[in-house]
Amino acid sequence: MIGEKIFAQNIVGTITNPLTGGYGGVETGLVAFLSNILQLVFVVAGMYALINIILAGFAYMTAGGDSKQLTKAWDRIWQTFLGLAIIAGSFILAAIVGFIFFNNPSFLFSPIIYGPGTP
Repeated sequence: MIGEKIFAQNIVGTITNPLTGGYGGVETGLVAFLSNILQLVFVVAGMYALINIILAGFAYMTAGGDSKQLTKAWDRIWQTFLGLAIIAGSFILAAIVGFIFFNNPSFLFSPIIYGPGTP
């Protein structure tokens, strides 16, 4: 009986929880992966907004009094600021929802997923 249990453990091995964990001080797992993807999306959106503001500002300055080009450049600037406001608003909304439902404003930014063997 004991020999069968040891043999079964050697064949199957150990299974670690893929949702949490760490390796060498670096968070691993599904939650860390999704968090990194979300951070990457926000950084890329911020860089795109910065480039868009610079290009739209240049187009505004070089319009030379042409009302059609001025309107087009101003619309681009306005839309970029609106996009940044939506991104900032998503953080605020996530903090409000996290505070209301989980009593922790940062819960949705760093969720705790409990699996087998965790309290």
